[in-house]
Amino acid sequence: MQKKLLSLFIAVIMAGISMGQQKVEQKYLRVDAQRRMYNGGNVKYAPYEPFDTRTVENLAGYQKPDKLPALSKYGGWLDQRVKATGFFHVTKINDRWWGVDPDGYLYINVALNSISTGKSDRNQKMVIQKFGSPEKWINKTLEILEENGFNCAGSWSDEAAIIADNKTAKRPFAYTINWNFMSTYGKERGGTFQQPGHTGYPKDAIFVFDPEFETFCDHHARKLLATRDDPNLFGHFSDNEMPFKLKSLDNFLSLPESEPGHQAAAKWLKEQGITIEQITDEHREAFMALVGEKYFSTVSKAIKKYDPNHMYIGARFYSEEKNHAEFMKRAGKYIDLISNNYYNYWTPDSTQMSSWTAWTGKPFIVTEYYTKGEDSGMPNQSGAGWIVRTQRDRGLFYQNYNLALLESKNCIGWHYFKYQDNDPTAKGVDPSNIDANKGIVDNDYNLWTPMTDLMKELNTQVYSVISYFDKIK
Repeated sequence: MQKKLLSLFIAVIMAGISMGQQKVEQKYLRVDAQRRMYNGGNVKYAPYEPFDTRTVENLAGYQKPDKLPALSKYGGWLDQRVKATGFFHVTKINDRWWGVDPDGYLYINVALNSISTGKSDRNQKMVIQKFGSPEKWINKTLEILEENGFNCAGSWSDEAAIIADNKTAKRPFAYTINWNFMSTYGKERGGTFQQPGHTGYPKDAIFVFDPEFETFCDHHARKLLATRDDPNLFGHFSDNEMPFKLKSLDNFLSLPESEPGHQAAAKWLKEQGITIEQITDEHREAFMALVGEKYFSTVSKAIKKYDPNHMYIGARFYSEEKNHAEFMKRAGKYIDLISNNYYNYWTPDSTQMSSWTAWTGKPFIVTEYYTKGEDSGMPNQSGAGWIVRTQRDRGLFYQNYNLALLESKNCIGWHYFKYQDNDPTAKGVDPSNIDANKGIVDNDYNLWTPMTDLMKELNTQVYSVISYFDKIK
């Protein structure tokens, strides 16, 4: 009898412990999504499958604070301040990287790409019909974005309109500029072409070894003088999605012998004392890193010459380059903040995120990612993002994805792609932006509120969530 009572007592105690553990055990929602696949070079989507999804509401042990942290005029955390420089920069405190706003407050960069009016006739007519003028559109749009917790404009935004609005706004809105050093040089030189999402180069070999490239960069960078003293500028991108490939050595050697790129590769091969037949992946890694260092050292020198005040925030890596240690190590010598376009992950990979910072010694931002909702009625076949069933599912993805970024401690922000849906009636657009529900607004400038409500829920609790992850009291 005593043994039975003891067994029952132990069972009750263990059940209590189990119940206690369940209170903090992470629970996941299951969100159906279609993954983009490749079949012989053709893009298709796999059937729907469920993915584990964390949200602010189901984050284990997290409780929304009764009062959200007070924010600086830039969206920084008023409770946490370091030395101010008058410009955005980054710093590491204990084991976490932070952005720092111009007034010295710790800051997470929460941005949207392509904050601009659509280019189609329909988009332009609707701007006037709904807002009255482009000036009233930008004023109202920035107000809406701030209400939803966004504090910066990413690539391809109308920075001129934002700069003008900042002159009279109660709160400034930060912005970025993409200067397109290599792609602009390439278009002037000749040889570039349009690929979905970015500029293409002959044999995927950028013109970094052209003797004229450094002079071009110096001349091109003089344009940075116009915003050198603007505290609202978050930082400079130098290009977008360039082909830094493991096979760069093979690609450069396949150029015509008259090309400076071929000559540089052949010279490097001779210096290694090997023939083409003896090339290994170790050689390819080394040459890929050389191409990267040549590009970043040249562009960084020009940027910092004309604007030493603002961060150089990279060239928006999009492919295999960000997962090659030596390449990233070389790039990190010249970049203040790594920028990665990071697709095909429902939840960002913790090992990769750790490696990017370990290799470069710098924090990172994710500068492109998105989902497309089936309930939008759009075909959703162009572009790189996932397809989900509803706008609410898009918002759930947003929370899950960015919670992993915040948890990494190496990410100081994200740039969601993008402000407005593609308009299928638009002409002459990038082939990756034809028919998809990528935006937080539709083509009539209406918010996809089931999505933006969930975006706002996370955006406005960023600092509270960081306190939760870091156990800050």
